[in-house]
This record gives sequence, structure tokens and C-alpha cells, in this order.
Amino acid sequence: MLALGAGALSAAVLQPTQAAASQNSFLEAVRNHAIPLTGESSDFDAISHLTQKASFVLIGEASHGTHEFYAIRAAITRRLIEERGFNAVLVEADWPDAYTVNRFVQTHGNEITAEHALSVFDKFPQWMWGNNDVRDFANWLREHNASAETPTGFYGMDLYSLFRSRDAVLTYLEEVDPAEAARARERYAPLFEVGDDPQMYGYLVATRRLAPVADAVREQFEQVKRIAGIHRTSADRAVSDAAFDAEQNARLMMDAEEYYRLLYDRRVNTWNLRDRHMADTLDALAERLRERDGYARIVVWAHNSHLGDARATESAYRGEWNIGQLVRERHPGESFHIGFTTHTGTVMASSQWGQPGVVKQVRPSLEGSYERVFHDTGIGSFLLPLQDERFRSPMLQRAIGVQYLPETERQSHYFEARLGEQFDAVIHIDESRAVEPIAVPEVVSQREAA
Repeated sequence: MLALGAGALSAAVLQPTQAAASQNSFLEAVRNHAIPLTGESSDFDAISHLTQKASFVLIGEASHGTHEFYAIRAAITRRLIEERGFNAVLVEADWPDAYTVNRFVQTHGNEITAEHALSVFDKFPQWMWGNNDVRDFANWLREHNASAETPTGFYGMDLYSLFRSRDAVLTYLEEVDPAEAARARERYAPLFEVGDDPQMYGYLVATRRLAPVADAVREQFEQVKRIAGIHRTSADRAVSDAAFDAEQNARLMMDAEEYYRLLYDRRVNTWNLRDRHMADTLDALAERLRERDGYARIVVWAHNSHLGDARATESAYRGEWNIGQLVRERHPGESFHIGFTTHTGTVMASSQWGQPGVVKQVRPSLEGSYERVFHDTGIGSFLLPLQDERFRSPMLQRAIGVQYLPETERQSHYFEARLGEQFDAVIHIDESRAVEPIAVPEVVSQREAA
């Protein structure tokens, strides 16, 4: 979900005296512009004003396991939906899983519960979307949609679901075109030979034990796109939505096949493949919404590392881009980017990939970081618009993904950035707490010394 290392924005390295002066200037600017968070509905009036012209509002998180990031992101999204009619929420999750939640929030009956819809997120890290904050938002969105003239959907933009998307494509084709379904099964045949682990597909291709299916999945995407095009204009919304769902699953298969096929090729930066897919999914969804609703206004939920402009971080020196950068390049002036930070508290994370979630203590932020300056203001938690030029001063910034390794925190979780170029606003939570997963029995409580 997130891989960061130590490095530097070479042009931004300052001498100690310069760094101190810059930090003091930054501290003064924060105190002048910060809007304290009081828990009142007026806390985000400034966000409502600043996003008036934005068709895409990208709201990040500084970890995948912090309650306040999820809760505040949901609160801002509710206002965007209620006040400006935003008609989609696009999240850092696989398309078929998120689409199960989409069916829930756009269904007016009582067939399933939010917990049931979110139970599809049954693979590591379950707490990322299967948590109480997302459950509460899903319940609110379902209630809102019951009386909304234009319902708001819930969609995913990640590309890890190679096999679930394959099955979704086959299910759709069997319903609308059984003959094409049979041809699709033939094209996808090699994928049935590798079980349910897409990384195994990449390994077998890399070791030349399996022929790649790149041409086959691309050909199948074109066929699904042709068939879906016939149904996307149907007056029956269920029919047109199902067609778009199938087309997106076929598109995801094409991109996921490339991602996993090249996963073991050190010459290829698969981070870029993943974020390009995210940006392409955003554009495809926007096109669909304009086709169906006459307009597209989309809130995007993902980690800061995906939504802050990569050009303002050291990842640019590794040749990496992200969806935040691509959105600004593709849609200049149409997006607004919000990041999050925290000084200390607790977080839900693991120590190794695939291990159960653990409630970990977040170490106090390092000297020379944005988080420490925010803490030193004494304001507590606040919203900070970033228009002041002083917010472009380079400093360290912390990022926690699904793993948190406090014993190697500087190397594992800090990088250098220019916050005011990354985001348009940032929300700082001085002491945050871990998100609460729905699947409580799986979670272990483990307080680690700061």
C-alpha cells in the first residue's frame, strides 16, 4: 500500500541556520492561518468555500489506520454531497469490492447491512475499509441516496483484483452474451491455472513457465467495451450501471495483468502503473457520470502519498508520479487536494505484510518535520489552507501505510517534501487514535513505547 524510504529533495537542502529561520517563519505562518477544529459544523466552512470551483476533491490520510482521518474525511464528503451534489466517492480499494458497497448505498431495501457489504474487504488489511467510520459513512450515504435526486455512488480505483474482476466479467457476459462469455473463458484460461494469487501469475511469467495473457485480456477488454457500449445508454439505470461495471472490471484486468506481469522486472516502476490506473479510473468514472447524470463531481479518498502532488516530494527524483500529480496535469484548475498529519497517538497497523492489525503507539514527530512544527504551535488540531508562500518551505513529512515500524521510523516513514505544493490544505490532528475495525476479534491490542 505504501513504500517510502529516506532521501532528499536535493535542491531543498538547507544549512542549520537557514533551516531554523525557515522553520520559525513557517511556525509564524501556521499560527496566522490555522483554523482550530472545535467539533462544530462550522469547522469546515473554509473547505466548502475553497472547493467551490473544484470538480475533484482529493482527501488524503497520513496512515491507513487513524480514526480521525476517516471520520473527518467522511464529514467533509457529506458536506460536498449535500451542498454541491457530488455524485461519486472513489476510494483506494479494488473496483469489485467497492462496487459491493456501491450496491448497498444505492439500494433502498433492507436486503443487507453495511457490515455485510463491507465484509467483502476480507483480505489484508481488512481494517482499511472494514472499519466503523466507513460503516457509518456507508449507512449515511444509503439514507441520503434514498431521497436524493442524483444518488452518490461508492467506487474503487485500485488494481489488485485480477481474479475477482475476471469472475465479474465472465458473470456479466454469461448474462448478456453467452457466446462471448465462452470466448472470454478461453482467453482467460491461463489465469485459471495459477490459483487465486495474482503474484504467482507474475512469477510464472517472469520465470518463463507461463506465457503472458496481455494480448488476450486487451482483446477481451475491447470486446467487453463494445458489448457494454450497447447497454450503457439504456434507460434502465440498473442495466446501464451493470454495463459500466463490467467495462471497468475488464479495464482493471488489462492494467492488473500488466502490473503483475512486470512486478518482478526491476526496470519497471510498478508504483507508476498503479497510480496511472487510478487516474484512468477517475477519468473513466467522470465520463460515465457525465453520460448518466449530466455532470461529474468526485471525492477521492486515498493515502497522502497518492493524492499529494508527487512533484513536490522526493519521489519525483525516483521518477515516480501519483494520481495527485496526474489529476493536476490532466485537469488544471479543477481539483483541490487535502492532506492530513498527526503528531502522536495510536494507529492500527501491522509489523509485517499480512499480519493481523495491531494498535500501535505513534512516536512523537521528529524535529524538523511539518508535524513537529504543527505541534509546536500549541493550537492542537486545526485546518490550514496552504496559500501562503512560506508553506512551500521544505521539511520532513511522515507517512504510515498499513505497516508501522517505529524502530526504524526515520528511514521507514519520513521523506522530504514541500507541503504547500503537495496540497491545497492540510488538516492536523495533534493526538490521534487508531481506527476501530468491524472485525474486532482479529485485532490485537499492543501499546508500544514511544
